[in-house]
Amino acid sequence: MKLLFTLTGSQLEALALSAGEKLVYCVPADLAYVPGVGTKADRAPEAGAGAKADGTRNFGAGAAGELEKPGVSDRYETATYIAVTNKRLVVLAGDKVTYQIALKDCEKVRCEHQVGCGIITVTTLVDSDENIMGEGYDVCVARVSMRQIVRASYAIRGAQAIVRSLKENGDAEKAEQITSSEYETYCEKCGRAMPGTSTCPYCEGKMDVAKKFMSLCGGFVGKLLLISLSMLVISGMNMARPMVQRWFIDDALSTGEGTWADLGIFVGISFAFLIGAILLEVWKNLACIKLGSALSMSLREKLYVKIQILSLSFINKRKPGELMNRVSRDTGRIREFFEEVFGYMFSTLLTMIVSLVVMLTISPLMTGLSLMFVVVVFALMKVFWHHIHTIFHRQWLKSDELSNSIQDIISGMRIVKTFGTEEREAERFSKKARDYAKTQSRNETFWAIFFPILTFLLGCGTYVAVLIGGQNVLAGKMTMGQLVQFMTYSGYLFGPLGWMTHLPRMVMQMVTSLNRIYDVLDEEPRIKDRDGSKEIEIKGHFQFEKVSFGYNTYEPVLEDINFEVKPGEMIGLVGASGTGKSTMINLIMRLYDPDQGRIMLDGVDLRDVKVESLHSQIGVVLQETFLFSGTILDNIRFAKPTATLAEVIQAAKAANAHDFICKTPDGYNTYVGEHGYNLSGGERQRVAIARAILNNPKLLILDEATSALDTESEFLIQQALNRLTSGRTTFAIAHRLSTLREANRLIVIDKHSIAEMGSHNELLEKKGIYYGLVTAQLRMAEGRPVDKIGDGNAAENMV
Repeated sequence: MKLLFTLTGSQLEALALSAGEKLVYCVPADLAYVPGVGTKADRAPEAGAGAKADGTRNFGAGAAGELEKPGVSDRYETATYIAVTNKRLVVLAGDKVTYQIALKDCEKVRCEHQVGCGIITVTTLVDSDENIMGEGYDVCVARVSMRQIVRASYAIRGAQAIVRSLKENGDAEKAEQITSSEYETYCEKCGRAMPGTSTCPYCEGKMDVAKKFMSLCGGFVGKLLLISLSMLVISGMNMARPMVQRWFIDDALSTGEGTWADLGIFVGISFAFLIGAILLEVWKNLACIKLGSALSMSLREKLYVKIQILSLSFINKRKPGELMNRVSRDTGRIREFFEEVFGYMFSTLLTMIVSLVVMLTISPLMTGLSLMFVVVVFALMKVFWHHIHTIFHRQWLKSDELSNSIQDIISGMRIVKTFGTEEREAERFSKKARDYAKTQSRNETFWAIFFPILTFLLGCGTYVAVLIGGQNVLAGKMTMGQLVQFMTYSGYLFGPLGWMTHLPRMVMQMVTSLNRIYDVLDEEPRIKDRDGSKEIEIKGHFQFEKVSFGYNTYEPVLEDINFEVKPGEMIGLVGASGTGKSTMINLIMRLYDPDQGRIMLDGVDLRDVKVESLHSQIGVVLQETFLFSGTILDNIRFAKPTATLAEVIQAAKAANAHDFICKTPDGYNTYVGEHGYNLSGGERQRVAIARAILNNPKLLILDEATSALDTESEFLIQQALNRLTSGRTTFAIAHRLSTLREANRLIVIDKHSIAEMGSHNELLEKKGIYYGLVTAQLRMAEGRPVDKIGDGNAAENMV
């Protein structure tokens, strides 16, 4: 994503870069409020301490931090930029500076997500007269639309990095350079929203589509050449037959001198051409079917593998039904194109080209008159081409919505039945089905009207050819054989044109599917091995160094996290829901990378460790227990497919799962059903714990590992986990704080950062947030009402 836009000469002049100052970031602020320029006397009473003689302000606010009141000439300026240098933050409206502040005077620079927009705020200790204030105050300096908020958040994050570097080192050059690997959200050429790809499908040239098609066929060049050769031979046979007809009519039938031998030769040659063309056509069709099947199978495999390696940030932005359609339906469209269109299309085009050349040699006039209507047909197809693309893209989107609805209902059928909402969900599905049917019906109606019009226009060309040719024969300007030959080639030219009018529809379906497939294949995984990444044997020494992260760049979940974990320590993560506990776990497992800062594992940046090496040494029990369709044995072995039955049983015993497994009808071969719904919640969780234990992990991640267990099972599992965590670095999240009493340290997360850190007893002595959470849980366990927790926060914050 572009973070340094080009300013005009007048804007650069207004920016007035000083010696040693350079522009680092420059992004649009398309909703920035710009005060109008009035006289000093008109504006000074309202402007407060920040007003200047020219009507602009250094801070855009009065001494109390309140925005100026709008004047007569005030406006919302769309051509505004936020410029960040290594010394200043400047807001430019056109060639006028409306706000500026030295970054050394900033406490914090933020891009905050508001309703429908974002705001850029600065916390400063210096007022508009450059007086140092005892307390900082916030100034809103610009607003951005949702279209620009991601870009602005990166630039402001870069400004904050400079602020931090100036405070810590006194040197802006040591600040981390912020870059963006995200795609542009809107196309710079046409302004349309981008579908999460690096290129705009609307502005993408035909050559780009052709490159994708050639890339698709790259591994099947030999088969394509054989099919193309067969097309060439078939076209040659078809072209030779009218020549034989002309010879027979002019030299045998018209003169009356033909013999039975001439008739036999004519029939024999025609029959040989016919049989040869049919046999080659059958072979070509079979080859196209095999090619289409092989291509679709190859694409399915590539898509499946690519989806597996793509980052969670990409997967989470797509619905399951949409991805399923791309793997199954779109690859099926590619297969259908090769089976039904590709072979016939190129042989037909070749036949039509040769027919046109021969027709021109027979009678240029007749050919020109008959082709007038072809020009009209292609002009109509050109006019409606974009409309055809749009209607089929819209139909694909409706199809995705329908697939997603089916996926959701089938996956959540127990919830549907539990709440008795079968009729409501059926109506919801019926509405989506009706919307899809209406869209499909409109598309087919358009084609049902458009195609007969094209067919009629093409037929007019044939009638003109018959009329002119008949007149030429009667006038003696053309032989009967020439007329028949011309009419046969005319049929070769105009007959397929009727099929060719369907070609834009079939090609557009293929191109749409091709773009949807390459939308996934061209996506670069955010989490991947760097050059020089290495495998390590995990010892468990973690260091979080100024780590900040947000799933959306303008909504930070964790900010400036710093702590160290020694090998073998058990760290408990505590805090209200939504504070970032699971996010921290995701960063430790490197399902996401930090936006800022770094995570060190045994002295190595986590981004320099091979992903497979890291994940193969982690044991995970997540809050949302997921089991695959299959047997209990298959699910436990998922972490280590080569494990013996004895190893599986040992892991199950450690997880207190062996006893209930033995009571099932098929023991370890019991089928758990989709998502493991044939087991109870506690049973599913114990199987998940056994799965985590089996691989003897070096690093343990426990996210509410005992939340679904009864008291007795929880006690037994806790004993097993205590044995398991011995000597292993462990990160555990638990809302039952009693399960974390044995942790070496507890980290309390509040308001996106670390609020408290220490052992269970140390945090109780502080009587802070952790003390309040423990007190609230004790009161709830005793059945006493809980109105507030120890730090004054509402008890509802505790989950």
